[in-house]
Amino acid sequence: MKIKFTNLSPQQLKRILNLYPPYLGAGVRVDHISEDWKELHVSMAMRWYNRNAVGTHFGGSLYSMIDPHLMLLLMRLLGKDYLVWDQKASIEFIKASKRTVRAEFNIPDEVIEEIKRNTQDGDRYLARFPVEIKDEDNELVAKGEKVIYIRKKQT
Repeated sequence: MKIKFTNLSPQQLKRILNLYPPYLGAGVRVDHISEDWKELHVSMAMRWYNRNAVGTHFGGSLYSMIDPHLMLLLMRLLGKDYLVWDQKASIEFIKASKRTVRAEFNIPDEVIEEIKRNTQDGDRYLARFPVEIKDEDNELVAKGEKVIYIRKKQT
């Protein structure tokens, strides 16, 4: 059975992502997706299965917290007339942590307008999004950047 992504509500997508085996295995949880598709929150508690050799959060699990949420939000916000792909990602580990960590993704109207302006002639646009992963004390654990490839489809 194929699930059509564009027909899902934010709550349905949240439920599906929280049951997605790679997120279950990493301990990543989607906590919130706004009704307007412009905001998404994720968290990850420390568990025995997402702990590294020194007892802190495994770096791969920290990275999985930021993938592929921006692409999914942009696909919904821009609609079927646009190609949206993850193109590049990076993560810098700042501080080891054993506490629950969180990341928030926000796509303001100005960013959507900028994307549409830069793709209106069919040109590709690489949208860059910084992402911070913080612990329960709001201390920075990791900084990431997602680069999303966006192009208006040819009609």
